Amino acid sequence: MKLGFFVTNQYLPGESMPQKIQESSEQVKAARDAGFSLIATGEHFLAAPYQMSNSFTLLSRLAADAGDMQVAATVILVPLHNPVELAESIATLDAITNGKFVFGVGLGYREEEYTAFGVQRGERVGRFNEAMDLIKRLWSDEEVEFNGKYYTVPKTKISTRPVQTPPPIWVAANNDVAIRRAARWGYPWLINPHATVPMVADQWNRYKAALDEFENPIPSELPMMREMYVAQDRETAFIESQPFLEGKYKAYADWGQDKALPGEESFSVPYQDLAKDRFLLGSPDDIVSEFRRYAEELGVNHMICRMQWPGMPQEQVLNR
Repeated sequence: MKLGFFVTNQYLPGESMPQKIQESSEQVKAARDAGFSLIATGEHFLAAPYQMSNSFTLLSRLAADAGDMQVAATVILVPLHNPVELAESIATLDAITNGKFVFGVGLGYREEEYTAFGVQRGERVGRFNEAMDLIKRLWSDEEVEFNGKYYTVPKTKISTRPVQTPPPIWVAANNDVAIRRAARWGYPWLINPHATVPMVADQWNRYKAALDEFENPIPSELPMMREMYVAQDRETAFIESQPFLEGKYKAYADWGQDKALPGEESFSVPYQDLAKDRFLLGSPDDIVSEFRRYAEELGVNHMICRMQWPGMPQEQVLNR
């Protein structure tokens, strides 16, 4: 099991963003020295109630501290971007990291983001599919001409390419349709941190069945994101994490993240119910046991852990 470290890029109003970015640098160095395999951060826009640093810009800064760790964007909301700019930005990040960049992709779910970027919600899947096709061609073809429904590229020679051919692509997916898309493309499904274990187990079976249907092998990389807090025992971990994780998931509920999951999932429940089968909370032995559970039951071999949420002091993060 490889362990990745998710760098929190959301901050409370009034906090100093320069200070928080410096703290992120310190966290990355600590993760590097502790033997983590990867650092990652995510993307949202108009992220109230939080301040939020731009993922590409932040990762470019943190790459200098990452050593041999991979550097991942988990995830980029592809329909909000021009694919030409996205392809060249990722090629640049892959050069900055000397061929260690991972491109996590997703649709997004927040109406205000689509509206702000001039994207109709009903177009998001079409834009996503078309953009990914174009990005892959921009990374691989000597010459590209593209006339799609949403994007057009005149016949052009391509000279800006990533170091990797291509960078790994992980597909974030909350619902069954999106999971089938990941399987159809043959890419790793990046399992979100919000789903409970029973939900993930059901979707994992659907993902494997879809891989078989599309005659794609199970990818060698099977990544999963989880919220994690380590303390001397489970009760302490529960108590100490509650003020921060509870606030984070209240914001998710306000954004409608729970409605993007299958069924009638709700984050507006008591913390004990929210945490059950969803968060990794406990002693080191408890956490290792959970890692084994995910590996044995789901085949997960790369766990990306988020160990800080808005408002959590730096010393509390580094002590975990």
